[in-house]
Amino acid sequence: MALTVTHLQAVERALRTGAPHELFSTVRDALIEHFEATEVDLLVADYSSTVLQPVTALPHTAQPLAVQASPEGRAFISQEPYGKYIAQDGTVELHLPVTVRGDRIGILTVRLPEQRCTSQAVDEMTGIAELLGHEILVAERDTDLYLQARRSQRLTLAAEMQWQLLPARSCARQEYAIGGQLEPAYDIHGDNFDWATTADTLTLTITNGMGEGIHASLLTNLAVNALRNARRAGIGIADQAALADQAIYAQYQGTQYVSTLLLFFEIVTGRVQVVDAGSPQLWRQRDKMVERVVFEAQQPLGMFDETLYEAQEFQALPGDRLVFVSDGVYGAKSGAGEIYEERALARAIQAVSFLPAAAVPRAVLEELRAYREADPDDDALVVCLDWFGRGSAQSH
Repeated sequence: MALTVTHLQAVERALRTGAPHELFSTVRDALIEHFEATEVDLLVADYSSTVLQPVTALPHTAQPLAVQASPEGRAFISQEPYGKYIAQDGTVELHLPVTVRGDRIGILTVRLPEQRCTSQAVDEMTGIAELLGHEILVAERDTDLYLQARRSQRLTLAAEMQWQLLPARSCARQEYAIGGQLEPAYDIHGDNFDWATTADTLTLTITNGMGEGIHASLLTNLAVNALRNARRAGIGIADQAALADQAIYAQYQGTQYVSTLLLFFEIVTGRVQVVDAGSPQLWRQRDKMVERVVFEAQQPLGMFDETLYEAQEFQALPGDRLVFVSDGVYGAKSGAGEIYEERALARAIQAVSFLPAAAVPRAVLEELRAYREADPDDDALVVCLDWFGRGSAQSH
């Protein structure tokens, strides 16, 4: 029996009224009942986005799957349902993205009879997977189950604070798509990113707090929340920077500071206001050219008392790819001592042109890992923003 709108509503109601830790079992029961599924699995991406971790076997008693070397990983990267025919028993194994507004959470794998795997059924199960993703985000307020499942190893306390501070790892709407990644994922301490959108604007901040461990994490938490507080007061990014600067200086008296890049996008026009208050860099890929976009440097937040900031402007065009990197990326050195920014960074951005924004940061960081041939000495942050603009044809 095919899943009707009434059945879909029943699944949604069951998810919303069930216990937070029972979301997966609710979906599994629905897929068995309505699609004759014989096996259902839920996997979530780990903090490094390199493996998919089973949710059903905590703590970590089931083997994780490599994103780059599995059918599940193929569906995760492409964000398209991917099926594999199992000849032995005549069933199809279908891998469905669990994604919420561009935030890639994981994969729902369903094994079902081949005759039940119609295009309509795939569409319906894809909708269920998306619905499951929405409910997981809500359930994380009340249970640690899904956050625990993301860990392939233990997070440091500093990393725990940094990941909880993020809005998400990726997001997408008609006019743009964003993806971000922090490394070392399980020991990050100072780097972070944040965004907020309205109908006609996007605010994006890239932060790089000085220091190591819990001290860097506390500093970045203060900076990000000070910026959010100012942003939610409805003031411009120059004044947001000034208020955050005052909050950090009041706490640390100039002994600690935060390098920050603040951007405010007008979605209708593509006009961007920028405050460059420190070390994060912006690189732009326009057509086939990759180049750094340089702004007038201003003081990092919290370095001096009552610093005044001024916004600069540039124009984002449909098709632009903007890549933001912290000093842990562009300042990394190869074994021969060559700085990554000097030659390799532009090549790395060019090499991943074919990937969607959500997958770019991970790919660039993998290039960086191979370049320096050693464990990182500093945090490394990459954020990718693909700008589509408003009113142009989209195919992302």
